[in-house]
Amino acid sequence: MNDLIIYNTLTRKKEQFIPINYPHVGLYVCGPTVYGDPHLGHARPAITFDILYRYLQHLGYKVRYVRNITDVGHLENDADEGEDKISKKARLEQMEPMEIAQYYTFRYHDSMRLLNVKNPGIEPRASGHIIEQINMIEEILKNGYGYEVNGSVYFDVEKYNKKYNYGKLSGRILEDLIANTRDLDGQDEKKNSFDFALWKKASPGHIMRWPSPWSEGFPGWHLECSAMSTKYLGEEFDIHGGGMDLQFPHHECEIAQSTAANGKESVKYWVHNNMITINGQKMGKSLGNFINLEEFFTGSHKLLEKSYSPMTVRFFIMQAHYRSTVDFSNEALQSAEKGMARLITATETLNKLKPSDKSTVNINELKDKCYQAMNDDMNTPILISHLFDGVRIINSIDAGTESISGSDLDLLKKIYNDFVFEILGLTSEQAKGNNLAFSGVVDLMLNLRMEAKARKDFRTSDKIRNELQALGIIVKDKKDGFDWEYNG
Repeated sequence: MNDLIIYNTLTRKKEQFIPINYPHVGLYVCGPTVYGDPHLGHARPAITFDILYRYLQHLGYKVRYVRNITDVGHLENDADEGEDKISKKARLEQMEPMEIAQYYTFRYHDSMRLLNVKNPGIEPRASGHIIEQINMIEEILKNGYGYEVNGSVYFDVEKYNKKYNYGKLSGRILEDLIANTRDLDGQDEKKNSFDFALWKKASPGHIMRWPSPWSEGFPGWHLECSAMSTKYLGEEFDIHGGGMDLQFPHHECEIAQSTAANGKESVKYWVHNNMITINGQKMGKSLGNFINLEEFFTGSHKLLEKSYSPMTVRFFIMQAHYRSTVDFSNEALQSAEKGMARLITATETLNKLKPSDKSTVNINELKDKCYQAMNDDMNTPILISHLFDGVRIINSIDAGTESISGSDLDLLKKIYNDFVFEILGLTSEQAKGNNLAFSGVVDLMLNLRMEAKARKDFRTSDKIRNELQALGIIVKDKKDGFDWEYNG
């Protein structure tokens, strides 16, 4: 169990994974800011840390997986001034901010279910943890690393850096930040332009606001993860994950906040996935190459030659190491589609194989190679190449040019069940009734059922549920929506 090696962004090297409180593992991952449809950039961290979660569980660890929802405090351009992203969307759509947050949270959950991403054990929202964030600000102020100005509270980066090292995660040097931003000093209420907000006093037009000891306002974006990870995982926990774009300023500020409040660093291993590009360019709305997940699944974006199933997208992302850039192209997705079909077809062939008296193939060697790949910093592309080596073995046995004993056949089936389905999280879409059309129709019906319940039309609501159950669809009502599984 102690063979797992992961790359720690903090130390910039691969390290043996040793949990703080074996066999328990605390895993915290930055989730989405819910003000727009989920896109390919959301899929990559979700899938990356889903695989890590699955593999840790496979190894026998007891994992508490926390993935947050950002529904307040994230201002435009990741700054300390400007409009909250969710508030802006709410104003444009003439809706309540929490309606926007709820709607796009449902959209995110729908996409994650299609991608077969497991639900985290805990999914806290920033807006539901205002008290914890206020308490952490009070600790930071008490320890001398924050200051209040006109009802807003800021983190004193320069003072913190005298005792600790601000910039240790991202490699930024405070002296360089000072030299590059000194001319901005005095232009706002912060001591230094690189200080960041812990609490912002709400302007008259700001919709989302809460009472605090300093003003009626809202917490800074960085604070939520420090407060919620501490609440659910303790002052010290094992792994904090997220996209590489969050290293600075978000995760750098998290380290500073948690250390200033608790007197020690919280996270042992920082793990970051790399970005997704499209035809070599960074994905962005301004470039016109921004593709959301629904557009991938339906093929409705102008850059797409066809629709791509959720499992194709998942397999496409796993074909690159999580710390490498993934470049989208139609050719790459179509190649992933063919490769996945070949892999799934081989698993179906495997289940039809008959054992012989002896083996002419080495299945234990295949098993060892698969574990070695995953233990080497979750090297999914190498794992997949080994699984394709196994496909050749399966096809050779099926053709009669190789033979396999009963015990080796059982082991080979276990390898593919463990690594293809359990760890990589792929599904045989048609066999499980999980193809796009099927899932889309079920989601549509369950959303109509939710609308009927909201209107107190329980007759229609119950009818939809009963009809779906008759088709083998098990509906699970949840506080924030619904879940379902096909049991046909």
